[in-house]
Amino acid sequence: MPLTIEHHAVMFALLAKHAIEISGEKGKEAILAGMTRYGNERGRRMALNALERGDKLTVLNSQAYGEWKPDFPGQMEFGITCGTPILHTYIAKCAWCDAWAKHGLTEYGKYYCCNIDNAWFQGFNPEFTCTQLNPPMSWGGDCCRFSWGEGLTHKQIKALNKKKKSLGNACIKDFTFHTAHILHTVGDVLMEELGNDGAMAVSLARSDYSDMFGKDALDCLDGIF
Repeated sequence: MPLTIEHHAVMFALLAKHAIEISGEKGKEAILAGMTRYGNERGRRMALNALERGDKLTVLNSQAYGEWKPDFPGQMEFGITCGTPILHTYIAKCAWCDAWAKHGLTEYGKYYCCNIDNAWFQGFNPEFTCTQLNPPMSWGGDCCRFSWGEGLTHKQIKALNKKKKSLGNACIKDFTFHTAHILHTVGDVLMEELGNDGAMAVSLARSDYSDMFGKDALDCLDGIF
């Protein structure tokens, strides 16, 4: 069953909702730890894809080897604000934020935005750091702005666009995969950190998700991880 960003966003928010409702501050700490592990794992997959193709783990290649794309044109709005001396990017329209708002889950979904970009960036190369330049949209910001620690010249930005075009969809994972990944990894961390309370949070999140999207949308996640 093909899933979308909405499924991915809601799965995370439901895990966060039940972890926090059951365990309070400990639940919040666990969900942040889970999101960071998830991002690190995503970044490591991106790095392996780059290395397998003979590419170095540079900032340029970190931007080229993304694992997802919007569900349809116009769903997201993002780009580069400046390349030098430091690469800065922005997101002005976010499908994750739209999904959380649609389902009344922004208060929980927003924890995804605390460190996800830095987590995958450091998973790609532990020497890198991504810095949020303002509060993200899910936390009340007008847009999301990021600094990637190093600059890209105009020539390198052209090379980045060429690299993205040459890769096409070769490294893209669909949102059935990504939703299964977030359930598996964040769910594991919740159970490790919170024990039986974590297991209850995962069970409740799965049940709510199934009620919202249907049993098939849950069953299709089984066996991927």
